[in-house]
Amino acid sequence: MGLNGRQILEKVCKIYQRYGIKSVTMDDVAKTLCISKKTLYEHFSDKEDLVAQVMMMEHARWFEVLDVIGKKELNAVEELFEVYKVLKRMFRDYNPSMEYDLRKYYPDLSVKMREVRRKMIYDSGYRNLTKGKKEGLYRKDMNAKIIARLHLFKVENMVDSDMFSIGELTSFKVFHEIFVYHLNGILSPEGRLFFEKNFNRFRDQLGVQPS
Repeated sequence: MGLNGRQILEKVCKIYQRYGIKSVTMDDVAKTLCISKKTLYEHFSDKEDLVAQVMMMEHARWFEVLDVIGKKELNAVEELFEVYKVLKRMFRDYNPSMEYDLRKYYPDLSVKMREVRRKMIYDSGYRNLTKGKKEGLYRKDMNAKIIARLHLFKVENMVDSDMFSIGELTSFKVFHEIFVYHLNGILSPEGRLFFEKNFNRFRDQLGVQPS
């Protein structure tokens, strides 16, 4: 049985994450996936269509993950930790050359995907902040809209800047500082006690140990 469209997208996404977009031709995709070009073009009109569908699939995947987190019975601090685990996976899979190729060769798609990503990160952050305020874990005087935008700015610049390597961004040391830095600005006294009591549990769930 041949590959369906979703399976092709999954495999092409991994190829793009490894090699970038520009250098991977439709011939390369067909050869790597062991399918004919005819089969490939039955699913995608051209390379731009393939790239667009790969990017939309990836963003839809993260939407689904965040939606699942939101439906769990977690308080705001626990939920934020789960979101940071998602961000850690995103950093791990991130290939700067893929983002560069998207911006240079598919600028309209790049802008569209950036706006989708921004809305996803902002909405997720804002929901968490308002939830934490209601639970008494975050500061009552906090402006959730401003903090959500600052958080978005921080995440975007961590990805776009060469200040940290991908290895550093996914390390315990950097993760710890990012997480604690954000929380120290928003926790109430009650929230701070909860975080300090449970941080080792959060760390163990992440599957890493401090160096």
